Amino acid sequence: QVQLVESGGGLVQPGGSLKLSCAASGRTFSSHDMGWFRQAPGKEREFVAAIRRGGHPTLYADSVKGRFTISRDNAKNTVYLQMNSLGPEDTAVYYCAVSEESYYSGNFMPFSETTKYDYWGQGTQVTVSS
Repeated sequence: QVQLVESGGGLVQPGGSLKLSCAASGRTFSSHDMGWFRQAPGKEREFVAAIRRGGHPTLYADSVKGRFTISRDNAKNTVYLQMNSLGPEDTAVYYCAVSEESYYSGNFMPFSETTKYDYWGQGTQVTVSS
């Protein structure tokens, strides 16, 4: 049974940093795109960042580019999201996800569409507030 477990969320002041982790179990996902998405109250889930199987290339939403960094450790079946210069607009539940389709496709860039991702974690809350 595939399981994705996020950790590292919490309350942080504006301008602060957090590092999220997402550990996968049940299968090895070293050859799959892995991504981070977020959902704020009353809003749809949105793309944050994604990473291809070998660790590159990576893709970011414009709203987080230059502040967030996605990385992965295939030996640990884990994907990370380093978040710096956080602002109140980053407050949301953050979800990690894995794309099954990416294993078979020849896409150069990782997928950003939620519909391309098949496995999802339960989410971790990130709150940016003073």
